[in-house]
Amino acid sequence: MAALRPSLSPAESKVAQVVLAAPAWVLQSTLSAVAARAGVSDPTVIRFCRSLGLDGYQTFRLRLAHSLASGASFLHRDIAASDSPADLSAKVFERAAVTLRDVAGQIQPQRLAAAIELLASARRIEFYGLGSSGIVAADACHKFFRLGLNAVSYADAHVHGMAATMLSQGDVVVAISSTGRTIDLISSIEIARGAGASVIGIAPPGSPMSQQCDVPLEFAVDEDTDVYTPMTTRLAQLTLIDVLSIGVALRLGPGLTSRLERARDSLRGRRLGDAE
Repeated sequence: MAALRPSLSPAESKVAQVVLAAPAWVLQSTLSAVAARAGVSDPTVIRFCRSLGLDGYQTFRLRLAHSLASGASFLHRDIAASDSPADLSAKVFERAAVTLRDVAGQIQPQRLAAAIELLASARRIEFYGLGSSGIVAADACHKFFRLGLNAVSYADAHVHGMAATMLSQGDVVVAISSTGRTIDLISSIEIARGAGASVIGIAPPGSPMSQQCDVPLEFAVDEDTDVYTPMTTRLAQLTLIDVLSIGVALRLGPGLTSRLERARDSLRGRRLGDAE
């Protein structure tokens, strides 16, 4: 479908963007819901379907379901062995950009505000993740540590399971998962909440993990995380962590500036070209 995008009208391209970024969500949604998410009219969605050579939205959904089940390239141009480095770069960057734009529209502002408030007032913040999400957790810890907050990260199921038992009221866990179905992570969340901590979850909508969190920050990304190492999902997770850290920095106010300046001063002379 991506190959047809140049021939679509601007309004139809908005529909294509929604479908490319979140096909699983589209499969479960009504025509009107897709139109609202794309910011177009219902007839535009129908015209989009006809531009693909289909007779309407229901036929499109059938094709979409078949595509998701079979792994066919109906949704986007797959990377091929014959691709030049320029083609490869264009496809990867386009996919990343489309994903980030779509995820930005999925995050609920009220939940985001609640998460920032919890983090800004937390006694201790622990970031939990496994696999590639564990790497995101480590990045998050680094960002919040630089804000002068008491933050740690754990990427081992046994370790964050034990750490969760030592939390108490006023502590906050940020659990990160590409699937929202990881049993060990869900178990650690349950332990943390049982100990009195609040839990912010970054996971797919309606996932078992999200349902266990006090503040679920949910988004859907079209990516087969059972086969491939998450790529665009990881980018979305990292970007959401950036949003949270900047939100907390703004919430902490002017007092944060002096701490950041001391941290910056500690690095002087450790880089080539820096004045000693």
